[in-house]
Amino acid sequence: MDIEQLQKELTQYGQQHLLQFWSSLNPEEQEELYRDISELNVSEVTRFFADTKYSLKQQQGKLDDRLQPIPDEIHGSIVRTKPSILQEYENLGLEHIGSGKVAVLLLAGGQGTRLGVSFPKGMYDVGLPSGKTLYQLQAERIRRLEVLAQDKTGRQGSIPWYIMTSEHTKEPTLDFFKRHDYFGLKDENLIVFEQGMLPAFSFDGRIILEKKHKISKAPDGNGGLYRALKQKGILADLETRGIESIHVYCVDNILVKMADPVFIGYCLTKGVECGAKVVEKAFPTEAVGVVCKVDGSYQVVEYSEITLETAQKRKPDDGRLAFSAGSICNHYFTTNFIRRVVNHDEAKLKHHIAEKKITYVGENGDIVTPERPNGIKLEKFVFDVFQCARKFAVWEVLREDEFSPLKNADGAEKDTPTTARHALYSLHQRFILAAGGRFIDEAGTTIPLIPR
Repeated sequence: MDIEQLQKELTQYGQQHLLQFWSSLNPEEQEELYRDISELNVSEVTRFFADTKYSLKQQQGKLDDRLQPIPDEIHGSIVRTKPSILQEYENLGLEHIGSGKVAVLLLAGGQGTRLGVSFPKGMYDVGLPSGKTLYQLQAERIRRLEVLAQDKTGRQGSIPWYIMTSEHTKEPTLDFFKRHDYFGLKDENLIVFEQGMLPAFSFDGRIILEKKHKISKAPDGNGGLYRALKQKGILADLETRGIESIHVYCVDNILVKMADPVFIGYCLTKGVECGAKVVEKAFPTEAVGVVCKVDGSYQVVEYSEITLETAQKRKPDDGRLAFSAGSICNHYFTTNFIRRVVNHDEAKLKHHIAEKKITYVGENGDIVTPERPNGIKLEKFVFDVFQCARKFAVWEVLREDEFSPLKNADGAEKDTPTTARHALYSLHQRFILAAGGRFIDEAGTTIPLIPR
């Protein structure tokens, strides 16, 4: 260990405090800290911090004067499209799937902490009679879609499932799928990889120690996907398999349509390299990000960045909200677009700042648990790449059919296991009714329907 050289490098970037407890560490702890720092690109991460702080200063204030709604010609809607056209989209999507050109990519870095569990959220059972977890529901949908595509096209195309986990969720996820025999999927078509980590910073740019011999780190956000795709060899694997279209989504939506052939067919028809599936905002001030244009580029803008006046604007032709495209983290990318982002655009994307309460080591070496935010974590978002798209489109779907996130434990106002479970019950009830079925009890008496 060349501790003098390490001290010199840290001093160059104002991070020499990382070695302040060096003399009090035992040899094993010294080795761990040395490895922790050596694996860190100090020059790069301190630049990330400086660039992000500078960018934040430049962008303070509301964005109203810079916003434009999504143009109607690239804002498709399942409820405003003729059934015959929807069928054309679906057929095209199934052809693409049957040809083995479609992959699914799951963003599954989060643990179920807010649900009161310590395991990956995908392993959570919301209380369905079947006991199925989110992972199982999604795996079975992929398998069913493979069968539907084969029935339609006569070709047996596989849908590889890529799952991006965090440092803490990778091994439990792999073990879970192995124990359940991959829920009927081929094991070679389940590819689990880990997103990157970034150090936590104090407000003045000092990297935080969580222990005397350990740097505080956190996942680099779901936008860390693009760097991981290259570093973990996933882009190369996509290319080897001949994948042309990728469906990207978050783990916590119990209603997600895996590789939705209608959405894929719509994006293929439009000839876009990047697409966003959205739901219509329920009301102007709904706390959801909005897909729109900012200074001519497509972005997701947080609700807090828009004034009430702009949020309430309506279109003169139909009275719908002008900024109605609520983001649900459900996207379409071409492999060509991903390749360009990974090789050329990713490094230009700015990080976002999240102020957090971060446990740290005090000056006397004691562990301190703060009562209020004392530092920041840097992260990128998966939709940050919208601004890089040369051809982009939005596809609007019904919330009750396709979006019910699981974020909070029961007892919270929304997005709980109970709301997710009931959303799935309601969807399946509508499937049965649409097929001509009805619900009766043992005596043949009609059972009241679940309210929508």
